[in-house]
Amino acid sequence: MNMDDKTMVNDTLAGINGELVRFGEMIPQTENPALKQTLKQFRNACETSQEELYQIARERSYYVPAAKATDSEVQHVKSLFSGKMM
Repeated sequence: MNMDDKTMVNDTLAGINGELVRFGEMIPQTENPALKQTLKQFRNACETSQEELYQIARERSYYVPAAKATDSEVQHVKSLFSGKMM
């Protein structure tokens, strides 16, 4: 089975996104400052890779983002959360 570029980019993005989720779970639970810093460095490197692949996917039309939210939609969501967080 041959994988095309689009499939490889999308699979890689999915993997990186999964790693970012795991780093997001691990970092706040780590008590060791050196380990926490190392995990943050790994997370930052993953974010950089994710952004680079995302740009490639956009340039090649492998990924088309959803339409941007309107100002009224943004205000509606803000109103749902204003004053209700913690």
